[in-house]
Amino acid sequence: MKRSAAEILREYGPFPGAEQVHGVTFDGRHVWFASGDKLNALDPASGETVRSIDVAAHAGTAFDGEHLFQIAEDRIQKIDPKTGRVLATIPAPGGGDSGLAWAEGTLWVGQYRDRKIHQIDPETGAVLRTIESSRFVTGVTWVDGELWHATWEGDESEVRHVDPETGEVLEVLAMPAGVSVSGLEADGGDRLFCGGGSSGKVRAIRRPR
Repeated sequence: MKRSAAEILREYGPFPGAEQVHGVTFDGRHVWFASGDKLNALDPASGETVRSIDVAAHAGTAFDGEHLFQIAEDRIQKIDPKTGRVLATIPAPGGGDSGLAWAEGTLWVGQYRDRKIHQIDPETGAVLRTIESSRFVTGVTWVDGELWHATWEGDESEVRHVDPETGEVLEVLAMPAGVSVSGLEADGGDRLFCGGGSSGKVRAIRRPR
């Protein structure tokens, strides 16, 4: 297993009216982040928030190429980003759902204290398979066929590349002490966007290639 310090490329925020940053996702142009009672679209070039949607947004966020998915307590809401309307709702796996990602036509849900990642059916919420982790799981993302997830325990956070079949940790990027990662999303290139929890910030770190 390779271990190195995370290279922080840029910090965004804190943002007015957003005391917490939970889930983050990327739609190809904007970084969306969940701040409790809103989903906010951040322009990563300017660092400005360009719009927000009023919706319960307490944990993970994902984007399937057309719709946003947002964990709201015990359910996952499918949202039209153009109108802000909730189009459908499925049950979340439960047990402290944290991260959310879209890959291979399915949703991947991090479970914080259970130290698990579930692959679920986006139509029904049925659990298709489960990956175990050795640490509390926050954000989850897929990029180039690689599964990455964030951990947050005490004042330590890491971003981990894991084998999706076995859960084996392949690479660890350690965040600086006291810098926490709530949500996680790759931009498809060399950046991983990290939600900063109670700091109210979003950080971009370098993804090793």
